This record gives sequence, structure tokens and C-alpha cells, in this order.
Amino acid sequence: MAVIGIMDSGVGGLSVFREIRRLMPDQHYIYYADNANCPYGDKSPEFIKDRLHAITDLFLGKGVQAMVLACNTATAAGVEDLRAAYGIPFVGMEPAVKPAALGTQSGVIGVLATAGTLKGSKYLNTKDKFSDRIKIEERVGRGFVELVEQGKLTGPEAEEVVEASLGPLLATGADRIVLGCTHYPFLLESLQAVASRLGYPEVRFIDPAPAVAARLKQVLAEKGLSLCDTYPGAEFLASGNDETLMHFVSGNNLPVL
Repeated sequence: MAVIGIMDSGVGGLSVFREIRRLMPDQHYIYYADNANCPYGDKSPEFIKDRLHAITDLFLGKGVQAMVLACNTATAAGVEDLRAAYGIPFVGMEPAVKPAALGTQSGVIGVLATAGTLKGSKYLNTKDKFSDRIKIEERVGRGFVELVEQGKLTGPEAEEVVEASLGPLLATGADRIVLGCTHYPFLLESLQAVASRLGYPEVRFIDPAPAVAARLKQVLAEKGLSLCDTYPGAEFLASGNDETLMHFVSGNNLPVL
């Protein structure tokens, strides 16, 4: 088995961990929430790169053999820098524009993401490949990360915040909505409730996490990373309040050691 490090600015990356763990239950995982610096969406690329190097160094000290940047903003800011600086494989996030573009019936897709992700070259390059065939509408999920970090995933407050960003996207005719931040899948119930209430019950929300899990499995096979002196399981670390992290883990039925 391999030791795999997974990081995010907070609890959002647990949506990716959930899919990875489902696909590969026999690996050993170390999850790191940089919640003392959450959210990343309003941070500079330089600040995020510094944090990524610090987290990577911490992971390497714990024997991590491959690392997942389960954060779209962190991927946009620093995945290429990490690949140039370290000898382990890195798997990052990419907004799922392609499956949305291939699946749309209306010819319009929406992208909900952080400002940092929408400005990143990874997203912009992907967008350019499809923007001549479909219309792509974008909105920042204002307050979405904060809701998830506070554990407010459903209810009137969550739906009010969700509607402010989702409503304008639905009004454009988008029938596929890309969830371009790993926090957002935890708001899926609220997203679906708002869409139905506004008269768009058929809209589909696309989470890239399963594709990231599949890519990680492929990378591990390609690199031959299957053996280490450890045991299957998961441990969770945080730069800030680890009680908040563990409360979220237990409340969402995520596996621990």
C-alpha cells in the first residue's frame, strides 16, 4: 500500500478523500486541513505557494509518497511549482468543464468556483477548449466555503447563501453546473433544493472528485507506489482547530483510524 497525503484549505477536500477512500480502501491516508488560513480564495498565489511547500515538507516527513491537492485554488496557484520542486507525484483538481460541456442539452453550462480558480491558467486553458462550442457562465460561490467550514450544509441560512450565487447561473439557461471548489459538494442538498424551488429541478451538478480519485489510482500504478511499512487507515491534521475538523469528519461518516 501507499502513504497518500491529501490537503485542502479546510474540510472541503474531504469530499475528494471520500471518493479516493471509496476507490482505494487499502491505502494509508493523511489529510491536512490548513484551516488556520481558510479560505484560500482571497489569498495571493505567493502565500498559497508558501503554504503548499510547508505542507508538502510536513507530509514528506511522515513518509507520504504521493500528494493530492484537493483544492482548486491551491492547484491553480501551485501544483506546477510543486512538481518542479519535489520528486513525488502530485494530483491536482480541475473544474469538470469537459463532462459538463459534453452533457449539456441547452448549450449553456455554469461554473461555481472561487475567484482564484476562475483566474487560474488551468481553468482558463480548459475553458478555451470548449468556449467556441458552448456558452460558459461563471459565478463565485460567495460564502459557500464559510458555510461548509461552519457545518451549515442545509437549512434556510445555507439555501439563502446558495441562492445568491446559483440563481443567476440558472437564469442563464445552464443545465449543467460544475462544482469548481471541493467544499461545494457538501452543499449539494442545498443546491438541489434551491434549483428545484426556482423551477430548475432537472439541472445536474458535476463533482470532479471521482475523476480525481481515478487519476490518483492511475498515477500510483504508473509509479509503482504500492508498498510501504504501514497499515490501511486515515489520520487527520489541521493547522488550526483540529476539533472542528474531527467534528466534521465524524458528522459526515468519514473513516478514521
